[in-house]
Amino acid sequence: MDFTFTEEHLAAAEAAKAVFSAVAPDAVPSPAMTAGAVAEDFDRGLWARLADSGLLGLMLSPEHDGAGLDPIALCLVLRESAKVLARVPLLETSAVAMAVERYGGAEIREEVLPRVGSGGLVLTAGASGRTGHDAAELAVTAHREAGSPGGWILDGAQTAVPWAQCADLVAVPAHTSGGRAVLALVPRIHDGLTLAEQISTNGERLAEVRLDGVRISDHRLIDDEQAWEFLRGLLATGTCALALGLGEQVLAMTGEYTGRREQFGFPVATFQAVAVQAADRYIDLRAMEATLWQAAWRIGTGSGGALPPAGDIAVAKIWASEGVRRVVQTAQHLHGGFGADVDCPLHRYHAWAKQLELSLGPAAAHEEALGDLLAAHPLD
Repeated sequence: MDFTFTEEHLAAAEAAKAVFSAVAPDAVPSPAMTAGAVAEDFDRGLWARLADSGLLGLMLSPEHDGAGLDPIALCLVLRESAKVLARVPLLETSAVAMAVERYGGAEIREEVLPRVGSGGLVLTAGASGRTGHDAAELAVTAHREAGSPGGWILDGAQTAVPWAQCADLVAVPAHTSGGRAVLALVPRIHDGLTLAEQISTNGERLAEVRLDGVRISDHRLIDDEQAWEFLRGLLATGTCALALGLGEQVLAMTGEYTGRREQFGFPVATFQAVAVQAADRYIDLRAMEATLWQAAWRIGTGSGGALPPAGDIAVAKIWASEGVRRVVQTAQHLHGGFGADVDCPLHRYHAWAKQLELSLGPAAAHEEALGDLLAAHPLD
């Protein structure tokens, strides 16, 4: 395997570094000191700068004023965003837009895609199901409206939907009476759709999206089973990219702190016990990186393998969930009491890491999914 990045990949990463360099991780109140959400809205100023730099349209085809790049480019940008805890729905908007462009009909593509790159349309997706443990497509039913061949009715709920209060459209996976998985694009303000406030581990607003007899026109429902599988895989892989960027920043912070913190007249970084722990976490990060690029490459190219792409995605999420947890826990340990001080940004990274660890399922859930894939596709 050759994971060498193209010139376009490197240019996207450099553009992301330039935009995110001005972002402060502590720009909002500490989640540890805030009873409710740390903010009502995402960072609209940063969103506008991302649009101006062309980073919101990276994944779209030139037909829709995009750069036509692949999931690897998106993951490179997400990696940089996580280093500063960027509060923007970049993953959700990009992933849903890619699914719409690949599987949506002409009408929904023309409605959605031209406004994504400019930042004029914010998208999100319900991917956690009703409880966060069940399959998301089973949490909502979709059936044809009686006497209306061009309409659908949605009933059910999706929990922990990120940025739902700020989004224009919510991508809702559902299942038909025949058991097929479909993907509906529902306006946030719509008859029968209500939002119940939830707060994430990192202090950001989530919502339980409830659908009670929500009627949508035919063009808003993507009736292709691969659409939801593609979107789910892209969301999981993007979450792995966020975990990698966050972990890399935390390890860098730890190296800087232990390099200047002295005990017995020597920097603690020179102590063998400290160096070994930091080295173990570096190994975690490199494993997270290798499995991330493998998953992103499989999604982008559709290349064959011993297992479907879902197998590589599961492996990447297992490493991301376990790895980012170990990185932040070691960082807290090596920072000592200073790491627990709310004036130190480390506690913010710890909260975000826990959120990413559990998003779209913890390691155990993906280990189970990987086991099912191995059972269904015996390796020769």
